[in-house]
Amino acid sequence: MLQLLTDFCQDLFRSLQATGWMEEIVGSALVFILLILLADTIRRRRKGGKPEAVASNGLAAEMRHEDTGRQDAKEKIGISNLQNQEAQKAPEIPSQPSMAPADKPDSTPAGSEMARPETKEVSPDEPGRLMNRLKTGLSKTRKSLGSRLERVFAEKTIIDEQTIEEIEEALITADVGMETTMELVSRIQANSSQIASPAQLRSFLKQEMIRVFDNMAQPAPIAEKPHVIMVVGVNGVGKTTTIGKLAYRFQTGGHSVLMGAADTFRAAAVEQLTIWAQRAGAEIVSHRQNADPAAVAYDAVEAGTSRGADRIIIDTAGRLHTKINLMEQLKKIKRSIAKKMPGAPHEVLLVLDATTGQNAIAQAKMFHEGVGITGLILTKLDGTAKGGIVVGICNTMKLPLHYIGVGESMEDLQPFNPKLFIDALF
Repeated sequence: MLQLLTDFCQDLFRSLQATGWMEEIVGSALVFILLILLADTIRRRRKGGKPEAVASNGLAAEMRHEDTGRQDAKEKIGISNLQNQEAQKAPEIPSQPSMAPADKPDSTPAGSEMARPETKEVSPDEPGRLMNRLKTGLSKTRKSLGSRLERVFAEKTIIDEQTIEEIEEALITADVGMETTMELVSRIQANSSQIASPAQLRSFLKQEMIRVFDNMAQPAPIAEKPHVIMVVGVNGVGKTTTIGKLAYRFQTGGHSVLMGAADTFRAAAVEQLTIWAQRAGAEIVSHRQNADPAAVAYDAVEAGTSRGADRIIIDTAGRLHTKINLMEQLKKIKRSIAKKMPGAPHEVLLVLDATTGQNAIAQAKMFHEGVGITGLILTKLDGTAKGGIVVGICNTMKLPLHYIGVGESMEDLQPFNPKLFIDALF
């Protein structure tokens, strides 16, 4: 077989040599071999250069990482320096006590007193500024009620049945309430001979509304130290914000304040109250999420007493007022406070949203029956045309109205002054 193959190759070589194709075939083979060698060289060079490119990219990435690290370090140093500068400029805020588990005792030594805040001087024109805030906050109510009372005497100068109906509509629209409106209208009818113009009608209504506030109970004087205030109200009425503003008023008045974050079930309630405590310069006692609210209130009173706080303000949960379990929880908090300090809480203040109108009266009745309200705070009067709710709720509940909210700033929570309020309303 090998011999036959050898003979075939020899015969083929002689044939190609005889025909003259031998040179072309050899030349083509050489060119083909050169192309193979060239392609192999290029492939090897590419493979050999790739690690260099990867290494170059890795070095560049490492350099970029180092530059980023240096930049982050510079920013951190800058932020740290800025915080140090602000800390040197800003007044020192009392630190928040660390109260973790509900059964953890207060670590503050007994007898150590809180820092006494500086008393803010009252400007001589404070009543004027208060009146301006009230007028601005009650502008919607004043425009709505005023325009309706003007239309009552648009075509007549006597009070008849139609006029009475228009006055009723104006007062009810301002959310004075049906019961209070009927009382005011009956007095207008009894004195109709003395009323013949919008100005006389406004003057008469102002006098009668002042009488409503004269019959209202007055806030009890503050005699105990610390003075414990329990604040209640449904969610969404501005309860936590009101506590922060109330603490700010006490602090600027020269009274040290400690807050108790007993609303432990609502998400971020403790964090929100902590922010307000920092803004007001007050201390705060808080426990972990979902801790026993009564335990928080107890520890807050204990901490405030040992530190010599002038005011202790206890925040509470605010689920729907129709929930019986909420009222039972509030009663438990109240008992816990009294257990630590007999006679406390000295005040139970209910925060109400003025924009809810007559629903606020329903809430006041429910909370009063449940925990015994001693005073009211009405918020968001600047966002409603129904400021007459102030007159209606005071006439219905006969409870003292301590503060009204007429804006979003710290100073817009103002002590209620009946005369200034009525003047701003008309």
